[in-house]
Amino acid sequence: MSCIRFTTPRQREALRRAAPVMLTPEEAARLHASPPVTASKLRRLRLLARSPEAKIRESAASSPHAPADALAALAADPTAGVRACVARNEASPADVLAQLADDPSETVRGWVAANRRSPREAIARLAADESPTVRAVVAWARSVPGHAAASVGADER
Repeated sequence: MSCIRFTTPRQREALRRAAPVMLTPEEAARLHASPPVTASKLRRLRLLARSPEAKIRESAASSPHAPADALAALAADPTAGVRACVARNEASPADVLAQLADDPSETVRGWVAANRRSPREAIARLAADESPTVRAVVAWARSVPGHAAASVGADER
């Protein structure tokens, strides 16, 4: 392939003008609003959370509409991937995230550290985690504005 450019400045400008307009996430959400969360949807999520298939339970654990009781049950799932999805979910209750901060899986603990809704006490515990990966995630989270880790006191750092 040649490094020679075959488009003229005029052609490049025409291409820039013809480029599609990109929407902000907020504009896209207004144009494509989600359907309302109904009792039926919550029943389905609770049913999916009890599936014998781990991937289906992961899907339920990842839903931002998953009910707190289903997330609490999924936090005790025998499959680490399901627990990791609960830890990633910003809809997970603080007490569930605090529980998962003590999970045997390094991946689950890392997702708790990355979750901006994790309680500060859990983040402080994870800052001293045995895993260098989890500690690195906590260090990264401290640099993210609005993350619970960013507000953990300097004495805990």
